Amino acid sequence: MSGAASLLGASPGAFLGLTLLFGAAALATGRALARHWRPAWQTLPYAALLGAGDRFLVYALFDGELLSVSGYVLGALILLALAFLAYRLILVRGMVRQYPWLYETAGPLSWRRRG
Repeated sequence: MSGAASLLGASPGAFLGLTLLFGAAALATGRALARHWRPAWQTLPYAALLGAGDRFLVYALFDGELLSVSGYVLGALILLALAFLAYRLILVRGMVRQYPWLYETAGPLSWRRRG
């Protein structure tokens, strides 16, 4: 295996393709958690589970290493970042929509008090 393939536990194309596919699921997870007013820490276990599914499909479909710790951690961190990004975007939108007299947006990832 080359340097990148040994770090990822699979070919870079397979890793990137499946991680982006699971990234769509991570985005949906973050949106669902924010819409139901769940705490942000709940993105962590869901991203860990999505990372395990990603690692398994890399192994099963593309003959990657199943127990590649670096590949799992890197994939799970990417999925966690996507889930948390979607969580914050939807949470900010929800806070400003639900309490328009109290809050206004202060950028895409935060809000502030009006006045």
